[in-house]
Amino acid sequence: MERRAFIKKSGVAGLALAALPNLAFSKDFEYSILELMGKTDIKLYGKGINLRKEAHDAFVEMKKAAYGDGIDLKVVSSYRSFERQRSIWERKFLKYTDDGNMAPLKAIDKIIEYSTIPGTSRHHWGTDIDIVDGNRKVEGDMLVPSKFGEGEPYADFKKWMDENAKDFDFHLVYTDTPGRRGFKYEPWHYSYAPLSVPMLTEFRRKNIMQLLKNEDFYGTEHFTEGFLTNYIQDNILDINTELL
Repeated sequence: MERRAFIKKSGVAGLALAALPNLAFSKDFEYSILELMGKTDIKLYGKGINLRKEAHDAFVEMKKAAYGDGIDLKVVSSYRSFERQRSIWERKFLKYTDDGNMAPLKAIDKIIEYSTIPGTSRHHWGTDIDIVDGNRKVEGDMLVPSKFGEGEPYADFKKWMDENAKDFDFHLVYTDTPGRRGFKYEPWHYSYAPLSVPMLTEFRRKNIMQLLKNEDFYGTEHFTEGFLTNYIQDNILDINTELL
């Protein structure tokens, strides 16, 4: 296929997201758009953990508790910069369009089953982690929902997290709640709520549509107003309600 560069679209109006209702977390936070989009360095803690200090400390305590119960919480992915997310996005876009001969819109729909548009990933915030049980040896891709089911390698991990994660303020982001839209079920993706809730609040105040239409990576010329509106409502906001 022809690899077209970004085409700036003047006809797409900006979308300012509605303000949130009162939150359970009462602190007043403010984060820059560069932080929220993964475009500036933030201070991260823990070798192989790479989270903000408060999230890191809570994760370490959760890891100790899990280890005592025979579960070794292993971080598969945590903080990701904008550039790292862009490389993931573009690799998948070219794989599906060049190698798979998918139409660009079909490729984008396929990507956003599990991967976020660069600049909108919760992994930019230093609050979210993809984790598994390091005591289990798994062939191939570890992050497959079926491997967390009953009788599967990560069944004990899932049971432990279901019963204990909230005690450490970590919450599953993309649940298997019937009717939930957006990203598919990810039983490995947890978020540290005391930080990620106010960060999402701040992100919702930004003109996300305008920000995305000014970006330059493969596929952005297909980001119509309707697509971005649905993406924001479904993929960014239709998550575990405990994180809203």
